[in-house]
Amino acid sequence: MLELFITEIEPNSDKIYITAALAATMQGLGYYTTVYKPIQTGAVENCGYLQSPDLVFVKLVDTYIQTYFSYLLKGNSTPFVSAAEENIIIDKELILKDYESIMKSYECIITDGTVGINTPFAPNFSEKDLIKELHLPVIFIIKPTSSAVTSTLMTINHAQIEGLDIRGVIINDYDELNCPAEVKNMPNLIKTYTDTCVLGTFRHIENIQNVNPNDLIANVLSDIDIEKTFNVKIAKLNS
Repeated sequence: MLELFITEIEPNSDKIYITAALAATMQGLGYYTTVYKPIQTGAVENCGYLQSPDLVFVKLVDTYIQTYFSYLLKGNSTPFVSAAEENIIIDKELILKDYESIMKSYECIITDGTVGINTPFAPNFSEKDLIKELHLPVIFIIKPTSSAVTSTLMTINHAQIEGLDIRGVIINDYDELNCPAEVKNMPNLIKTYTDTCVLGTFRHIENIQNVNPNDLIANVLSDIDIEKTFNVKIAKLNS
């Protein structure tokens, strides 16, 4: 079983694009893949039903990827606040039960988190607690901004102190030729000050909602170390 937990370091890092691209890539490489989003805030109503906009995007990229969720919350605040607005208490045991059920049917499961490991879900239950309970390796998605440099170093060091299994970092929306020096050197800063692997970068894509899925997969295969990301040797890439 290949498993990942994907989260952000700062809000609006567009990690769902990376999640969808990685899922489509693994599906294309022959692994039966699913994306699980334990908690979706900002759920939208469509034809009388609530939908996860993030999982809708995953299906847009590859309709054959099965997607699952445990909680759909309308509010755009943290899961704890959004759930309280609907008189819901997020139940850790329900999420663990859902995950256990899902993982039995797939070779690769990517769990899409929220906006950071300290995000509160319920009293005494945050995203980092869920990661620990599921024993999942973590990938941090960041955008290359000057403010993200310090946040990234602090978050990774905090995650290490918490004992999380950090698989690495993927830098989203990265344009090495047109960014400030500090941002350009972000991969080296991360490696030097955290001893964490930068798995790759993801180029900026205009109108990503209308992107050709093959372009996403090509981006992953050319700029992200997919074998290191999933800690597996992939026969199709070594033939």
